[in-house]
Amino acid sequence: MTEPSDSSQVGDTLSLEMVTAALRADSSDIALYARVLTESLGDSLPPGCVSVERNRSMSDRMQNRPGTVTRISVRLGEKTMTLGVHRGAPVAEICHEVRGIVLSRTAVPIAEWAA
Repeated sequence: MTEPSDSSQVGDTLSLEMVTAALRADSSDIALYARVLTESLGDSLPPGCVSVERNRSMSDRMQNRPGTVTRISVRLGEKTMTLGVHRGAPVAEICHEVRGIVLSRTAVPIAEWAA
């Protein structure tokens, strides 16, 4: 019999794979995918690895809503992977960072960022 933690890890992996496949297939609803991706990454990675930047309008502030996601950053050692939205299109970058200084920044396709 498997442990409950094993099945939850498999479920997290499958949901993350489904989200990345959906991002590659159709990028028309970026806000929805960004929300699902941030929740999946936030739940599956250790605390402090995922940071989310949001843009809050005045209406969002008055309604106490979190706002729309503009950028997701995943920090894994010296590598920082960012996924953002620029003019309605997803933009993916992989940065090599040492002690808070970015040494290189490379724009990559979404499929490579998700792999």
